[in-house]
Amino acid sequence: MSHEHHHHGHGHGHDHHHAPEGVEGSWTDPEADDPLSVSRRGFLATAAVVAGAAAGLGGAASGLGQGVAAAGNPLESINPYDGRSIFLAGDHHIHTQYSPDAQYEVETQVANGKKYGLDWMVITDHGGTAHQKLSIDKITPEIEASRKAHKDMLIYQGLEWNIPGAEHATVFMPPGRSTVDILKAFEAGYDGSVLRDRGVTGDYEPYAIEALRYLDGQVRNKRTEIALMFANHPSRQGIDSPHEIRNWRDTAPRVAVGMEGAPGHQAAGIPLASGGPGRARGYYDRAPGEASFPGYPLESYRTYGGFDWMTATVGGLWDSLLAEGRPWWVTATSDAHQVFQDTRVQGPLDYETNGTRGPAVESGAPISTYGDFWPGQYSSTLVASLGRTYVDLMKALQSGKVIAVHGRLIDGLFLRVRGSKNGDARGVTLGGRTWVRRGGDVEVQMVVQLAGGENAVGDRPRVAKVDLISGPVTGAAGDKDTFTAPQTKVVKTFEVSRNARNLATFTHTFKNVQQPFYVRVRGSDGKQLDSAGNPLIDVVTDADPWQDLWFYANPVFVDVVA
Repeated sequence: MSHEHHHHGHGHGHDHHHAPEGVEGSWTDPEADDPLSVSRRGFLATAAVVAGAAAGLGGAASGLGQGVAAAGNPLESINPYDGRSIFLAGDHHIHTQYSPDAQYEVETQVANGKKYGLDWMVITDHGGTAHQKLSIDKITPEIEASRKAHKDMLIYQGLEWNIPGAEHATVFMPPGRSTVDILKAFEAGYDGSVLRDRGVTGDYEPYAIEALRYLDGQVRNKRTEIALMFANHPSRQGIDSPHEIRNWRDTAPRVAVGMEGAPGHQAAGIPLASGGPGRARGYYDRAPGEASFPGYPLESYRTYGGFDWMTATVGGLWDSLLAEGRPWWVTATSDAHQVFQDTRVQGPLDYETNGTRGPAVESGAPISTYGDFWPGQYSSTLVASLGRTYVDLMKALQSGKVIAVHGRLIDGLFLRVRGSKNGDARGVTLGGRTWVRRGGDVEVQMVVQLAGGENAVGDRPRVAKVDLISGPVTGAAGDKDTFTAPQTKVVKTFEVSRNARNLATFTHTFKNVQQPFYVRVRGSDGKQLDSAGNPLIDVVTDADPWQDLWFYANPVFVDVVA
């Protein structure tokens, strides 16, 4: 994946929400009367281009779906360490009055995100028939207005996609001439709620695969420069089965790139005794249903230090993907619908008729049953981007230069992984891939940027422990429903000195390396750990998110060559 600085021509001043009549693959295609014709026609129109592009793929691009050991040129580094990237904080999961269960104006969410230090945000209202037909056209000018009012913020228009056969996902693209058309066509053809409304029955999983192919086709056909998908709250209902996640990743490795490592709705865990909702962090208080994957244990339906079970379990589902050499990234978001202690309630309009609830209405008193934080108030996805542009930021997300952080536990992490004498001396950073000759050493250097100020509740958080986690890359699992990686473990735990001021630096060397492996880093405030130093399962009704802070950084893969 190259990291040249891209200058892209997506100006924001022009009108994005009126497609010319009869554009093939757009919502205004006059022949689009079959429920799937919009997306199918758009996809088929690009099929020849896709086939041609696929035939010409080589190197790192083809390796994305093959696992590290088989990928392209083994001496090619991905995400080389350069020290030039800047951390941009953001949130890819935010709702407005254009969702039936939310209430805020776009500008309210953006202004709060800015207040709490965010640099980028994705507006992701729920997919559905009313949203597709009514809401997109109403929200588009509001997003444009917020972009003009906040020129220092990157404000993306996206969708919370009801994945056919599974949970929800964020889907988004940079601003561009076709962005709104693509979102409309994608939602019309492939949103699970829309499919249900249209009477589609049977196995939904193939629709999710076709949807991702469609998005990838839009990129290959240059209708958009990049498109990304992140699976949201993946363990909440147990319906994102391991094989579905693998299939999404394999189908469109440039589009389906990750999942929420930590769900939103973190304020829901604040206990009743503290004036909170007294629910579960993330509203992870569910149990298996008939659509749930039967292999998941009961404890998978809970959070651990606010993080999803798939992410928080050492040797769990996330690690099972990484052990195959599959790049798959984790994030942290607000999922902001209704914010804890806000005084407003939903507007009075009927959503199905209007595509909006209308502006929120003042109630006059703080509401303690709301379970969300404002964007950036608690959760943050830090992205090491080469520049403050829409496409640069998305390319950094796509390539895994990402840290998921709660409560401003840290402000950044400069990770450098490099082979000794007979390896890649420059090394690589978050999301990267490097190499060493068999028998060589690999050095991991972690420079943790400690919190430079107070978080949203006035605390200056302190990271107490940093864990270095590693496991071998063993290739594709024989069973696509595998969700364990038994050889992955915490290699070393570093204690952060209480005297540390701005930076804390740690180094570990893997000696005499014989097989491909990966490393990843997590850290905590050390307040709630089990005897092995892992996060505790969050107690439903009693889990103050501010008293249990974690960060999770994305992995680096190390290849071994003879």
